[in-house]
Amino acid sequence: MAQYAIIAVIVLSIILVSLILLRPSVTTAQGGKMLAFIAFFILPIVATVFGASIHLENSKSTQFCLSCHVMEPYGKSLYRDDPAYLPAAHFQNHRIPKESACFSCHTHYTMFGDLTSKMRGLKHIYMYYLATPPPKLTLYEPFQNRECLYCHAGARSFEETTPHNAMQQQLADNSMSCITCHNKIHDVANLDKAKPWKGPAT
Repeated sequence: MAQYAIIAVIVLSIILVSLILLRPSVTTAQGGKMLAFIAFFILPIVATVFGASIHLENSKSTQFCLSCHVMEPYGKSLYRDDPAYLPAAHFQNHRIPKESACFSCHTHYTMFGDLTSKMRGLKHIYMYYLATPPPKLTLYEPFQNRECLYCHAGARSFEETTPHNAMQQQLADNSMSCITCHNKIHDVANLDKAKPWKGPAT
């Protein structure tokens, strides 16, 4: 719906600007000046706000995250036929939304994060286009349990199973990391050793 709105705003802006450029005499009247102000200032601002909103929303999508070639192996790790691969187990069993898989587990590492996240994003653009990207991608800070507990906290299957039931406090205050035990994350270095999952049978 938002896409249609922005297209309508852009088309209207083009029509009004064309009209004013073809017949500049229109702007001599008070109403023509208002029309020119709307065409040259208001509508472009509205289009920019709509466009930014749409692109911000799209940046949550798995497709957007994996559109960068350095992220390609991380996308492949979602399709390993090995339940020990934590992202694969969550992705394949719909424990996270498939269309926003990356954003579901890396919420602080996006445009929706704090100012630090946005500055890191600018650094990524610089490294990708103007410098040499590092050979191995790493997180800027250790993975926080809050990303896991956002879904798992309060779930019976999590809180009533051993050893989770005995370590609720340590997990909540991050004194013990979830990935201490669940330590096979993307494991891109060993992707070729794991059998690929072809997807649900049709």
